Amino acid sequence: MATNLKLKGNWNILKGKLKEKYGELTDDDLAYVEGQEDQLLGKIQKRTGEAEETIKKEFFEEY
Repeated sequence: MATNLKLKGNWNILKGKLKEKYGELTDDDLAYVEGQEDQLLGKIQKRTGEAEETIKKEFFEEY
């Protein structure tokens, strides 16, 4: 998963949106460290089963 991702917007707002859309995500799943967007995307994808592209479009920007 060697992409250059950047979160879209404020992390706290995005975290709320992710939890709202994917209720199965836990705080541990959403533990975010700046610069580790790829790992976060992988955790979300693994937990929700959602397609990578769907998650990227909604919550990430690619550079």
